[in-house]
Amino acid sequence: MIRRDMPAVLGIENKSFEFSWNEDDFIRCLRQRNCIGMVAEENDRVVGFMIYELHKNRLHILNFAVADESRRSGVGLAMVSKLLGKLSHERRNRIMLEVRETNLEAQLFFKSIGFKAVSVLRDFYEDSAEDAYLMQYRYQASDEELAQPHNRISKLAG
Repeated sequence: MIRRDMPAVLGIENKSFEFSWNEDDFIRCLRQRNCIGMVAEENDRVVGFMIYELHKNRLHILNFAVADESRRSGVGLAMVSKLLGKLSHERRNRIMLEVRETNLEAQLFFKSIGFKAVSVLRDFYEDSAEDAYLMQYRYQASDEELAQPHNRISKLAG
């Protein structure tokens, strides 16, 4: 995500959410060292975005949306698949996100990918008294990965 993507990202954001982020919210978040912005493009047009944080042992999705006209076409799955590719059993092994209790579409989307609701966060949002579901995806290591030595020195030397 770069500065020139912001008008398209804000357009998708405003059409997707009743309580949307404004430009300052995006900029404040993206200025943090551990915060990453990603966009999905079709024919040089932004059709989706994701904001996520890198933590020591997890990734945390903060904001995620796909343009109405591009939903159910694989855009969201492609973006989440990029994140899944960053997971490993040695380091970051899960992805977390909060989903509004009324956002059934998002709940079903993430559930279809393998996310599970792990808890309910009461009165989570500042803009409403709505609860959120904390959803999590856990990386499952293959037998081959588990059989590999898992110290970084042997990996670098090999």
